[in-house]
Amino acid sequence: MELIDVKARTVELAKQAALEELDLKDDARVDWEILQEPTKGFLGVGRQDAIVRAKRKPAKRRRSRGGRGGKGPKGRARRDPTAGATKQRSRRPPRGKGPQSSPPKPAHRNNRRKQKPAATSLEEQEGAAQNFLTGLLEAIAMKGEVHTRSEEDLIVAKIEGDETEVLVGQRGSGIEALHTIAKSVIKRKTSGGARLRLDIAGYGRRRREALAIYATGLVEQVTAEGGELMLEPMNAADRKVIHDTVSKHDEVRSFSEGEAPQRYVVIAYTG
Repeated sequence: MELIDVKARTVELAKQAALEELDLKDDARVDWEILQEPTKGFLGVGRQDAIVRAKRKPAKRRRSRGGRGGKGPKGRARRDPTAGATKQRSRRPPRGKGPQSSPPKPAHRNNRRKQKPAATSLEEQEGAAQNFLTGLLEAIAMKGEVHTRSEEDLIVAKIEGDETEVLVGQRGSGIEALHTIAKSVIKRKTSGGARLRLDIAGYGRRRREALAIYATGLVEQVTAEGGELMLEPMNAADRKVIHDTVSKHDEVRSFSEGEAPQRYVVIAYTG
């Protein structure tokens, strides 16, 4: 029974991505569980996405009705599994006489189903990302360019162009939704599991700059007041920006606590 957790801007987007990953069209065939409701956060920092758990429902099976013989529950006839076994043996032709039954053929088809799909190279996954994003711009008649590169287990994709900024969405909601769909497409096309980093119209760079300014202000506050300051939960990329900014100041230090997606940064005064 297949079970996946999907993270997206809204519950609806998460459910849509889950159906695509499970290769289903009818949400009635899925048991849904909302693990986390989305929250806006403060000034775009500490915002939480929706997390939905999707579990494919098992296929319904028909119950076989009992044949003649002893009666089971509710007066239904139940077949005795040993009935007729003796007669069956008596009709078997003696060894060496009569037609011989051929041995069963090996189930090659079942063996093929158990084989795992071949590993997909990072270059093929990068190509799938390039084709999907380029096709998206063509489908909506938007002028822009798609640039991709790969390193280790990461695919970096950038969409550039004056018209493409509309895809960013409010506080990056469009990027997150497109990121979720692109990941699902790459997995379906290539069966690969590489990480994907998506940036549109330089939004990622601008956000890093804004977070650095935000973290500098927090460092000044902790330096003046002492003690510790706990930030709202952030994703790994945003936490790294906070840590890098704090590391430039000797009077304070930073560390992360909690479990994702509720992991957060603490800035502490060291004197």
